[in-house]
This record gives sequence, structure tokens and C-alpha cells, in this order.
Amino acid sequence: MKHIFKQLVIVLLLLSVHVVHAQKPAFWDEIQSFKHSDSIAPAPQHAILFVGSSSFRIWGDVQDYFPGYTIINRGFGGSSFPDLIRYTNDIIVPYKPKQIVIYCGDNDLAASDTVTAEIVFERFKILFNNIRSKLGKVPVAYVAIKPSPSRERLMPKMLQANVLIKEYLRHKDKTAFIDVYHAMLTPDGKPMPGIFKEDNLHMNEKGYAIWQKLIAPYLKK
Repeated sequence: MKHIFKQLVIVLLLLSVHVVHAQKPAFWDEIQSFKHSDSIAPAPQHAILFVGSSSFRIWGDVQDYFPGYTIINRGFGGSSFPDLIRYTNDIIVPYKPKQIVIYCGDNDLAASDTVTAEIVFERFKILFNNIRSKLGKVPVAYVAIKPSPSRERLMPKMLQANVLIKEYLRHKDKTAFIDVYHAMLTPDGKPMPGIFKEDNLHMNEKGYAIWQKLIAPYLKK
């Protein structure tokens, strides 16, 4: 009987661990990794915070592109706006950044055909208002959703979402809309070849060089 009881306890413990693991929200482990890194070597306060999806995450040498600025890169996974909203108190607010640069929305549209430009815009507004409610009028710059060969079919929605966000920010203090979208197109309106990795989604060094030239004028000293 004792042996059976012990086995039952072990099974229940394993099930509880599985349930806890299954209940973790998306990208939980990445966020905890950021926190662990900050506990070992605290990130600088009042730096420029880059936050968003994998186009920032993959930009591991972003600091080298902007000498003279202190950059914290908190791009994570294939995140979308709901993920940034969920983790605002974890990877945005604690750094007390002097400026926030956001890249997000690409994955929102790719996740489902039911996600419209208007939905992306509404999600952006939630994130923006959360940031402003917690950090006051911290300067916010939004990097436009980029075109890419692998998501060419989504470009009309991308453009529409960009227009909605740009117009919204035009009426907000201390904001900027950085239009990388049009700079990444050929004269016939196709995603520019030669600036993407083999997956035709993420950028190579040439793509990031375009972003560097467009983002740099908006960064706060």
C-alpha cells in the first residue's frame, strides 16, 4: 500500500509540474531570461529601449549601429502586440527608458487572416496608452511594419496599419513614426531583394543598414 501511495504522489507531482508548465504564457521563458540577466548585470537606467518582435531580437549588434547611444534590446521571439502588452511591466517599465522604440505588428497579421489592420491599430493603442499611463510622456518611436517576400500577400494590411498608426501618433506629443516600409520597396512596389536572410522574412546586414539610416535621426541624445 505504501508503495502504491508513493507512486501516486509522484504521479500527482509530475502532473502538477506539467500543468504549471502548460499554463505559462507565450515567451515566458525569454522574459525570465531577461530578468535573470538584469539581476546579474543591471541594465542602465534612462537608456533607449528597443522592444518588439524578432526583427529586433535578431539585431543582436544593434548597439554597434548607434554609437554614442545606450541601447537596451528587448526584442523577443515572434512576439505580437498582445505579448508586448502582457509583459509591459516586465520589460518596459522597469528600465525607465528615456525613449522607447517599438517594432511590432508583423506577426499579428501573420497569425491569422482574421486579424485586420484595424485590430493591429487597436492593439498598438492599448500598448501606447499603457506605456504613457506608467511612464508619463516618455518619447515613443514606432518603426513601421516592414514588407518582406515571405509575407507579400499581407502588404496591403501592413500599409493600412502603418497609415493608421502614423496618423494616430501625429496627434500625440513626443512621438515619431519611422517609415521603413517604403524604403524597403523596389520602384515597382515589391520587397527589395538582397536585404533578407534565406527565410525571406528577417533582414540581413543590408536590411539593417537601411533601418539604421532611418532610425538614427529620431533617437534622443
